[in-house]
Amino acid sequence: MKVTARDVAKSAETSVSAISRAFRSDSSLSDDVRQRVLRIAAEMGYVIPSQRMAAQGKTRTISLVVGDVVNPFYPSILEAFSSAAMDEGILLNLHVVPQGKSVDSVIAHVLGQRSSAVIVTSATLSSDLAVQCLQKGLPVVLFNRVQINTGLSAVCCDNYAGAQQVVDFLLTKGYQRIAFVGGLRNTSTHLERWRGFEDRMNDAGRPVFRSVSGSFDYDVSFAAVVDLLNDSQPPDAIFCANDIMAMAAIDAAKSQGRSIPHDVAVVGFDDVPMAAWQSYRLTTVRQRVRLMVQDTFKLISQLIEDPAARGTIRITPSVLIERDSA
Repeated sequence: MKVTARDVAKSAETSVSAISRAFRSDSSLSDDVRQRVLRIAAEMGYVIPSQRMAAQGKTRTISLVVGDVVNPFYPSILEAFSSAAMDEGILLNLHVVPQGKSVDSVIAHVLGQRSSAVIVTSATLSSDLAVQCLQKGLPVVLFNRVQINTGLSAVCCDNYAGAQQVVDFLLTKGYQRIAFVGGLRNTSTHLERWRGFEDRMNDAGRPVFRSVSGSFDYDVSFAAVVDLLNDSQPPDAIFCANDIMAMAAIDAAKSQGRSIPHDVAVVGFDDVPMAAWQSYRLTTVRQRVRLMVQDTFKLISQLIEDPAARGTIRITPSVLIERDSA
């Protein structure tokens, strides 16, 4: 029978993740553990998946399911996945979810590709795709979102802590009336960023000034911010749950004759390439996308090697990037 990473881990008295790390010279693993794992792996005849597939002349194929390609954050994700896949010798099959449809609309196409694994980046996901993939023994990793399901693995940034960083920054700068523009209320990104924002405001003894929905959409956010600014007591700072909504907030403020950041400060989340453009110079929370992509491929390798493994969630620290909008 084929020797698995779990077999080697048991003999070496270490974790399954340490097995894959032992074969990478750049990984954080002590020399004694690495040498013990490599020795036992050689004795047991264990071959890591990438070497096994290379020996068989096979290329690993992964299906990447993407939604909301209008948001510039997702094209930047595609570029990062494409670059990493080339480095890893992986073939990516791209499945774009049609606008207004759920991820489950591409189930037949995904399963028909006979890929080694599936990565889902769409914000909206019902259980059907994940369940069908798991039933067929096909590993699934959610990217930039999580779902309460022990059978699903996920990689995301620390949305909660990132939102708290924003509150700390704005309060330190002396802003008093801080409003929140949220996204789709049933998504993990919105929920975690709102929860981090609200909790830190409460910790500081400061009630949330106003909370409105922007639906992760430019036009919806623009209209919502215009309403906020036309109130008898407008906010002096606005935290938006993603950069698209923050850019809409900046444009809405300028359309009302407001100066950024003197009349109202704006902070976003994601750090899409447009955030650094001179017309926005957006203060925002950066997701470390390339590190998240690397973690995703590592998770996939582990899930392929050990299909019985339970769902794992990897959270990457985020970084506040200060520019001119706050």
